[in-house]
Amino acid sequence: MAKGRITVLEQYCKSCGLCVAACPKKVLRISERTNAKGYRPVEQFTEGCIGCAMCAVSCPDAAIQVFKEQE
Repeated sequence: MAKGRITVLEQYCKSCGLCVAACPKKVLRISERTNAKGYRPVEQFTEGCIGCAMCAVSCPDAAIQVFKEQE
């Protein structure tokens, strides 16, 4: 089974939450910290990402990069 992870380009994230809603494994959340623009960027808070990229596809600001590893 594939294992994934994300990287968030925090300077572009506007805390819209679309990626959180789109994640089938529910491994994303809006963080407590703020970026330079005052938004709270999304973060992967637990293991379980499968690298499906639904978060990146749903992001209107192209703020998410998805990496997938084959086991």
